[in-house]
Amino acid sequence: MNPRTPSPSHLQRPRLLIVGCGDVGMRVLKLLRGRWRVVALTSTPSRAEALRAAGAVPLLGNLDDAPTLARLGCLCDAVLHLAPPAQQGPRDLRTARLLQSLARKARVQRIVYASTSGVYGDCGGARFDETRSVNPTTDRALRRVDAEAQLRWYGRAFGARVTLLRIPGIYAGDRPGGHPRERLARGTAVLAQADDVFTNHIHADDLARACVAALHRGLPQRVVHASDDTELKMGDYFDLAADLCGLARPPRVTRAEAQLSLPAMQMSFMSESRRLDNRRLKHELRLRLRYPTVVQGLVA
Repeated sequence: MNPRTPSPSHLQRPRLLIVGCGDVGMRVLKLLRGRWRVVALTSTPSRAEALRAAGAVPLLGNLDDAPTLARLGCLCDAVLHLAPPAQQGPRDLRTARLLQSLARKARVQRIVYASTSGVYGDCGGARFDETRSVNPTTDRALRRVDAEAQLRWYGRAFGARVTLLRIPGIYAGDRPGGHPRERLARGTAVLAQADDVFTNHIHADDLARACVAALHRGLPQRVVHASDDTELKMGDYFDLAADLCGLARPPRVTRAEAQLSLPAMQMSFMSESRRLDNRRLKHELRLRLRYPTVVQGLVA
């Protein structure tokens, strides 16, 4: 056999397109190396070498420039969509352009989308599963709801299995900005116990494993909470992280005081309280969490 000729086993591997191959996408590449043939869409030519070294074939394209996406529809059997929407407007036009490109050949039979638990809005600390109705209260969440609706439509129209992973806060010690020590070092305040909100988490390694599990076992047009087992209020989470890191616990302030001193984006996260039921993640995707709580994850 010519050494440049792909082996039969290589040709038989399924083909995956990763859109938005950042930190989580690179973790997915490590898990899939040798098992899938992976193409990674990037709008940054300088990232091509790193993607190639990680085992992916880099493909230049930009979700904000439809003509650069023309080839996507004929490339792969499955898509892992990790790219966020643009920063403005109630619609996710990036997802719309991606799906328009995929529809030209209708080859893709499997799509996994990284959405956000922010689509639920404030739930008053309630614990709930994926059957709860969405209630987006920010344009950021509206864009995610729009993307989910587009993907569900595509799945029904073209017979593709679509899994929507609703993801809470992602953390990891080796993830840029992914460890609370940076915020603790700045001394940023958290809410007083009486005003505090429940927050949800997933370690970046477990999220990557959830993406792979969804590619293999996700049910058609299904929502799954990609969240760990932790049930902590936000202030308690930062207190725990401070204790583990040997840092001072953050100051506690009332909600009224926080509104005067904290950025609007940060306040939006402090205004939504919910606890995500993750039984579908464990039972349908059959994922055994490596870091079932933030205690294990932060220690690691």
